[in-house]
Amino acid sequence: MGGFPESSPSNSPRKRILILGVIFFLVVVAYVIYLFGMQIVQGQEYETRARQVARQVVPIPAQRGEIYDRYYDVPLVMNVNSFAVEIIPGELTNKELDTVLSRLSSALNISVKSLEAKITSEFRNLYNPVELASNVSYETIIYLAEHKEQFPGITWRSKQVRRYLESGSISHVLGYVGTITSEELQILYNQGYNAGTTLGKTGIEKMYDKVLRGTDGKRYKTVDVTGRSVQQSIHSEVPPENGNDLVLTIDRHIQRLCEQALGDRVGSALVLRPSNGEVLAMVSYPWYDPNLFYKKDGEKRFSELSNDPMFPFLNRTIQSAYAPASTFKVIMTSAVLGEEAFDPQDTVTCRGSLRLGDRTFHCWKRSGHGPMDLPHALAQSCNVFFYTMGHEHLGVDSIVKYARDFGFGRITGVDLPGEVSGVIPTPEWKEKNYHTPWVGGDTVNMSIGQGYTTVTPLQMANALALLVNEGEIYRPHLVREIRDPVSGKLLREIDPDVLHKSSLEPELFREVKDAMRLVITDGTARYVVSTNAVDPAGKTGTGQTSHSQSGENFNSWFVAFAPYDAPPEEQLVLVIMVESVNEWEWWAPKAANIILQGIFAEQDYDEAVDSLNAWYLR
Repeated sequence: MGGFPESSPSNSPRKRILILGVIFFLVVVAYVIYLFGMQIVQGQEYETRARQVARQVVPIPAQRGEIYDRYYDVPLVMNVNSFAVEIIPGELTNKELDTVLSRLSSALNISVKSLEAKITSEFRNLYNPVELASNVSYETIIYLAEHKEQFPGITWRSKQVRRYLESGSISHVLGYVGTITSEELQILYNQGYNAGTTLGKTGIEKMYDKVLRGTDGKRYKTVDVTGRSVQQSIHSEVPPENGNDLVLTIDRHIQRLCEQALGDRVGSALVLRPSNGEVLAMVSYPWYDPNLFYKKDGEKRFSELSNDPMFPFLNRTIQSAYAPASTFKVIMTSAVLGEEAFDPQDTVTCRGSLRLGDRTFHCWKRSGHGPMDLPHALAQSCNVFFYTMGHEHLGVDSIVKYARDFGFGRITGVDLPGEVSGVIPTPEWKEKNYHTPWVGGDTVNMSIGQGYTTVTPLQMANALALLVNEGEIYRPHLVREIRDPVSGKLLREIDPDVLHKSSLEPELFREVKDAMRLVITDGTARYVVSTNAVDPAGKTGTGQTSHSQSGENFNSWFVAFAPYDAPPEEQLVLVIMVESVNEWEWWAPKAANIILQGIFAEQDYDEAVDSLNAWYLR
């Protein structure tokens, strides 16, 4: 009879319990082995990882390098000791925070709203210090210390701030520093910058930031997840490496002379050494005082300047391009000679205007100059002569070629940020930008530096440098040396860098320079540039703008080099540009007269003016 077999001993509950026991024992043994491996074999590794996770790096700011003018005796920019006030948000409840910020607002003279804005939500419950104010006076710190019980969670530390000892027109050269923005940090994070870093915003401070800022040190401490320090001992510390000092090409005496000669007129003044590209003076008005940005109401001052319709942050020597007006006739004269387009001894009769199609182009002298040869046409700045050269003898392509040879239409590469290139128009350029063809009137306007042509004052200085050097332009620069901040040892000297070499013959440049000398002795600047301290050569320029359509105001240019008959190593190039927004007074050549007198007679502004006045009263 069939049926199920009886249970065997192997299927008894006792055996099943034994099997489960063995499995449980093996699992326990496996866990013991695993824990042994983690705690004993790999314990040191995990401990190291834990310490690294809990270790916080506190930067030790490096001292920023100082900036000097070419004499390397008195700094233009230095660091001064100050204090920064910080708060540790995690130590305060919301109610305590409100009370402390209200009291701190009175002590620091900063609005509660501004203080609250600096404590973002990500830091609210952490024990990491948050900076609330910098450049805090010692007296304020004493007050906070004496009333410490009223300011829980508030700490302070020493923090150096930038002090600009020369804060006039040199501000556009030096620039200023500020705290890194989130946008800047995204770009510069991998270059050693971090949140809270101070960096250059404009000028030399920005262009040479990596040289000036040095390398921050590091201090390591152990913290918990909220950032609270869990032990007083410091694991290690890496000291900072201070930034290097910069020595500029600027001569502070010439800079001040140019600043005073330009006065409170919107425009610029520039002095360049053509033999090596050194910029001795770079003045742009209006200027600003960067020291204001580090005061309690610094943000307000900065905002006011940013919204000023006169654009005080604009460095007009490199960031503004203007119609070169009659100064462009220097390039036209070079083109006529270089192309052998017209015998320089032949004449064109100026009757005060030139008719082209249905348009009449006037000379600045409506009665006409009469017969004009090339040198005297430049000296007298005869429009009709150069209208004729451009339209009948050169053409737009030749004019463009020589303008570019003189450095127009491209940046100079000066060691300052924000330089613009200006415009040298071509038929293709006009078609692309205005969707209209080039016409004869465009060539005529271009021939006297009007129309679409624009250049910067620095480009104009480079064009004169090409003349002085008889075919070479050196890259203009403002930094002369880099020096060790402690020993003063010369670390690097900036060598002259040839920017461009012209293929034109030296004799051509000599003829143009002779004609420019005629501008001073028997031309448009004869009675204005009266200095006896030096024999200059130059060119005046009066440019019509949108401000001057009514005939009231014009841009005033004057470009010059001196001494006229000296070798290039001894010559200086001077460019003055006064914008049409000023009351018309044809100031550029007058300012140049003062500057030339001051430089070559080694006089300050007042002495130069007195000397020139004495000459007029003779």
